[in-house]
Amino acid sequence: MAKTTGNTKRAKWYNKLKWKYRLVIMHDETMEERLTFRLTRLNVFIALGTIIIILIFLTSVLIAFTPLREYIPGYTNVGLKKELYDLQFTTDSIEKDLIRKDLFIENLKRIISCEEIVDDRALPKDTATSYKEIRLTRSHEDSLLRAEIETQSKYSLYQIESAEKATQRSHLLGNLLFFTPIKGVITNEFDADKQHFGIDIVSKKNEAIKSVLDGTVIFSTWTVETGYVIGVQHPQGIISIYKHNSALLKRVGDIVKAGEAIAIIGETGELTTGPHLHFELWSQGTPVNPQDFISF
Repeated sequence: MAKTTGNTKRAKWYNKLKWKYRLVIMHDETMEERLTFRLTRLNVFIALGTIIIILIFLTSVLIAFTPLREYIPGYTNVGLKKELYDLQFTTDSIEKDLIRKDLFIENLKRIISCEEIVDDRALPKDTATSYKEIRLTRSHEDSLLRAEIETQSKYSLYQIESAEKATQRSHLLGNLLFFTPIKGVITNEFDADKQHFGIDIVSKKNEAIKSVLDGTVIFSTWTVETGYVIGVQHPQGIISIYKHNSALLKRVGDIVKAGEAIAIIGETGELTTGPHLHFELWSQGTPVNPQDFISF
């Protein structure tokens, strides 16, 4: 009997949700009906729930994808640090430029007054970089190792071995057919004594640079001194290196064919005075003169 009573109550409660009501909007003076809505409790609950969910969703989107999130504790602008660094870097550059201009005006006045000019003036230290002082000390083991290496190389037959290897290397490279990386004018030749392990070739702007042999790209990166650099590993221990490019067309691991474009000539990096290609050719870990094996 109690179970039947409980089911009856639940049925009545469920039926109440379906009871229909009429919402009438009337004119206060004429009592004319303007709008009439037929509602149920269930429809009202569903409508209110839907509106609440939509409001929560819109609020979340507004906070996540607009600057309003910066006003909420715990959120910040992700680009603020970069903007601050750029601002500090620009400030340092402006300050240095002003000091140089002041020095120029001061020297101009000294020249007019027949006084000795000032060659240089201390520039302010960059505030954009906050490196701690690095102190390097040589350990006792490092000194012993250096002495051992110097002693071994002092009385070695390195020059005789290198001459034999040079003959073998020349014979090996002479049997290969190299593709010219780029046509142009050689402005700086190979000179190992001056640590210039390649040649500098000036060519047309936006000229494509080609791989000299079939191989695999072993590095394709950016360096401060030589800009965009790409290196290709070829068979028989041969590596070709191409520096100061304006753009790189291949990535590490790409397989290239002889004559295939791998970069675009440029003038990136600090060690450049104009658009050119610095080309190096290495055989068995030793730099060789590319002009001995390739016609430019």
